[in-house]
Amino acid sequence: MGVVRLSGSEARGISEKILRFRAGHEWSPWAVALAELIDDSGAAVDQVVVAYFAAPRSYTAEDLVEISCHGSPVVLRFCLERACAAGARLAEPGEFTLRAYLNGRIDLPQAEAVRDLIEATTLYQARVAAQQVEGSVSKRIRPAKEQLVELIALLEAGIDFAEDDISVAPAEEILRRLRPIEQALAALASTFDYGKLVHSGITLAIVGRPNVGKSSLFNRLLEQDRAIVTDIPGTTRDLVSELAAIHGIPVKFVDTAGIRSGQDLVETLGIERSYQAMAEADVTLVVLDLAAPIHPDDLALMERAQRQGRWILVGNKADLPRGAEPAADFIAVSALTGEGIERLRERIAPMASVEQDSGFITSIRHEQLLRESMEALAQARKATEFGIPHEMLLLDLYAALRPLDAITGATTADDILNRIFSTFCIGK
Repeated sequence: MGVVRLSGSEARGISEKILRFRAGHEWSPWAVALAELIDDSGAAVDQVVVAYFAAPRSYTAEDLVEISCHGSPVVLRFCLERACAAGARLAEPGEFTLRAYLNGRIDLPQAEAVRDLIEATTLYQARVAAQQVEGSVSKRIRPAKEQLVELIALLEAGIDFAEDDISVAPAEEILRRLRPIEQALAALASTFDYGKLVHSGITLAIVGRPNVGKSSLFNRLLEQDRAIVTDIPGTTRDLVSELAAIHGIPVKFVDTAGIRSGQDLVETLGIERSYQAMAEADVTLVVLDLAAPIHPDDLALMERAQRQGRWILVGNKADLPRGAEPAADFIAVSALTGEGIERLRERIAPMASVEQDSGFITSIRHEQLLRESMEALAQARKATEFGIPHEMLLLDLYAALRPLDAITGATTADDILNRIFSTFCIGK
């Protein structure tokens, strides 16, 4: 199937020019009807199903018609050409969602979540994006933003209506009101570490000496034969990468060349790429052969991985008699039998198993804007503690409000005024 969508006040009129409905057809919102897609001479080209969504209860908050054709590219192109000839135009990329935002149907976080939903590569990513489309991020920001607007209204009223005996808030009251706003924004900003993991995933490099079973472990984690496995040392000469999901988190696995003194130029270049993969990876798996004694190259590799950051020590060939017992904490696995593989998966994405609030942020733009708002609130706190006049304090509060507006939508002067007059009984 293929769907052609028409949005705007002329959606129904254009549809009637290119479709032939059954006698007595009337447009009924949120219902479907059978019709024929016709050419200029009135000959039927396809039998289609037409759904109509009346404004404002549609995706774009405009009249919306969806024509479901059979999936032939020729038919779909013909339907588009007929619609354009009848007065429509081709939508720009993302224009339907843009119209939904401009018409107040969704806010910016919801619009961005639509993009994330389209680009999701795992089911968990799709679920998170779907929650954000429903407004999970906005719901977490909204209470803090409302508290900030109330504080601004309080100070504005104290300045603008001083002659009406409206008391100016003391410093203690301002600090009391600032505290929960700062705490709420800090709590939301702290979720970005997890949100980034969900949105972008991680890169994992598998490194070790030749023949410790890196490629076998790579294939086992992927649950497919992606890398060549032999008993000959140095089989892997170049990086082999593949994307998979662990507990819903996208993980790019990188199998590397065995690290040893290169036997030829090609293998030496492969080893250099292994070191580069280690440097660029979010997580490094250092693989040891538990059936053989610990080699000095193993110790050097472990030391290098420890210096570079997050790493996991894996002892492979746990199904064979032990020939070594690493001093460091390690996970014993068998790429051959699958022993310990699930425990390794848990270590690779430890945060994935933690139950998270649905309102975490996955966008670096949101995280940066929250940080900007928190910095302005910190300045407002300092200004209050030093007794700075409220006219100057308001500059910091508005500076804190603007980044939140950039996430959820603008706060207008009317919003502030309405809050002032609904909060204080001025009555003049």
